[in-house]
Amino acid sequence: MKITVKNPIVEMDGDEMAHIMWTMIKEKLILPFLDLDLKYFDLGIKHRDDTEDRVTVEAANAIKEIGVGVKCATITPNADRVKEYGLKKQWQSPNGTIRSILDGTVFRKPIILNNIPPAVRNWKEPIHIGRHAYGDLYKSVEHVVEGPGIAEIVFTPREKATSTRIKIHDFEGSGVVMGIHNTEASIRSFARACINYALFEKIDIWFATKDTISKKYQGFFRDIFAEEINNKVADIENSGLNYRYLLIDDAVAQVIKSRGGMLWACTNYDGDLMSDMVAAGFGSLGLMTSVLVSPDGKYEFEAAHGTVTRHYYEHCKGNPTSTNSMASIFAWTGAIAKRGELDKSPEVTKFARKLEDAVIRTVEGGIMTKDLMLIAEPKAEKYAFTEEFLDCVAENLRSSLSS
Repeated sequence: MKITVKNPIVEMDGDEMAHIMWTMIKEKLILPFLDLDLKYFDLGIKHRDDTEDRVTVEAANAIKEIGVGVKCATITPNADRVKEYGLKKQWQSPNGTIRSILDGTVFRKPIILNNIPPAVRNWKEPIHIGRHAYGDLYKSVEHVVEGPGIAEIVFTPREKATSTRIKIHDFEGSGVVMGIHNTEASIRSFARACINYALFEKIDIWFATKDTISKKYQGFFRDIFAEEINNKVADIENSGLNYRYLLIDDAVAQVIKSRGGMLWACTNYDGDLMSDMVAAGFGSLGLMTSVLVSPDGKYEFEAAHGTVTRHYYEHCKGNPTSTNSMASIFAWTGAIAKRGELDKSPEVTKFARKLEDAVIRTVEGGIMTKDLMLIAEPKAEKYAFTEEFLDCVAENLRSSLSS
């Protein structure tokens, strides 16, 4: 008998090998066990192109309405991808669009396995990454300068006619210029989300910028974050937690020497880079969970990795692949568990945790994909292909549910 999930989940499909795994996960691990209403949106690159990317906006608004979404990895096209897929333009990152609409903060956390030791020997506890998910490079405007001229920042207040003009650079020849922005409201939302997350997880908070160089832009982040910390200082101290502010280069050095066990709050671009570093340090991008949390309590779960293009090309040739599906499975379990929590359906949340346990038991039992086999201790004798691994997880899940 299937477990009934009371309310829908927004499903956002994706691209390439991630899409292939996504379909397998649904067919083998989700739909056979759950009576679940999925509000489906195809965020594959061709459909985004066909809809002028309206489908991404529709999916984000559906999450605002329904409360929980789960997303497959998607292509953010560059010039080569535009040519490969015959696209109209280089569409923006769907993740960036969704983050902007939900005004959310992205939290990433590695999946810890007893037989996958971290590459950084000091790391004993998970390093959580909190990524500010608005603005900066991801909402930038750019211009290619073709000849001599002056590039300026111009700000015109609505209630005044006088503009402020700041010279960026006096070009003698060709070059390039970019404008980025952020808002106080979004930075405060980010800081509050990080504080609440750290209090819930009972972990220290680190925050880092490069305010010695960017005294106004990144200094603004530093000051707002400090104000929000001061507003919650009693809660933080009563929980026995600590807050550290560091320069980003110092934070990078310090985190390598740490044992882990903290929330590292990062600006948008820093979080993009550091989450991949932490994921690789704990074994694989396929072992990194990711959740976008909005200020009003909406959740979007996804894998931290990309579309696994190289494996997809092999799959298209008819060759078997050994692609790690763990992060995609944990995206599903995160969404299902949160749906159960919000619906006050403990049996739904319990199913999600049993599926996670089935995945972990499969890997710790010696059945794993090639990326993990290469770093496992003790060494695995062989690796499992993509579908073979999922079949083993399904078998362990059925055994757990029946008992």
